[in-house]
Amino acid sequence: MKRLFKFILNTIPRPILIKVSFWVRPLISFILKGSTYTDPIDGKSFSSFLPYGYGSQRPNALSPSTLSLERHRLLWLYLKNETDFFTTPKKVLHIAPEQCFLKLFKQQENLDYTTADLHSPIADVKADICNLPFENNTYDVVLCNHVLEHIEDDKKAMSELFRVLKPNGMGIFQIPQELDREKTYEDFTITLPEERAKHFGQYDHVRIYGRDYFNRLRKVGFTVNEIDYSKKLTNEMVKKYCLVKGEILPVCFK
Repeated sequence: MKRLFKFILNTIPRPILIKVSFWVRPLISFILKGSTYTDPIDGKSFSSFLPYGYGSQRPNALSPSTLSLERHRLLWLYLKNETDFFTTPKKVLHIAPEQCFLKLFKQQENLDYTTADLHSPIADVKADICNLPFENNTYDVVLCNHVLEHIEDDKKAMSELFRVLKPNGMGIFQIPQELDREKTYEDFTITLPEERAKHFGQYDHVRIYGRDYFNRLRKVGFTVNEIDYSKKLTNEMVKKYCLVKGEILPVCFK
């Protein structure tokens, strides 16, 4: 199964994967029904989660029901337990919306929820993150997860996220990150997909972020809280929800 998922991820374009997943998900959820692992987003439990990864496959990474990954489940728990995201009226912008959140966020009566992306078939607005078609100081919350590693001019993209966020607004901008790496590794002369996969871990990534990622955000104006939310969860919860211990949530404020 690992080889099959690796082949699918590396050969089928993401917009097509998104469309196909709506039909495949119910069948996989039924096959893997059980009680060992639980997706906190919808509360459903399974005998196992699915493997996931463009390079080496991570076991029990992808939830069969919501298609959430470890980072999505961590973000959900943080928003639910530590913020008023689900209870207070908010104007929200979600860049490159994830399937595991889309329907649930749209159903939240307290959220004025807009999604945007240049290629995603499920986004409301077709938009370039380096030139967003929104007014200054528009949104209370901006979510943009695992996008910036695809963008060569990430400073411009960060500046746009800062521009459209309201003063005192909150942004969460997760990225794949190597915390044992002091400085971000990027080389824009590397353009072939197979070379990018070799250097950056995925065929469409242009860098590997190091610990200096947080300072990149600070340089465009954000106040950044580096939150290791897994520390607030028991080891049993980390295992049950299939999370990654030590993953940092970059929670930013304007």
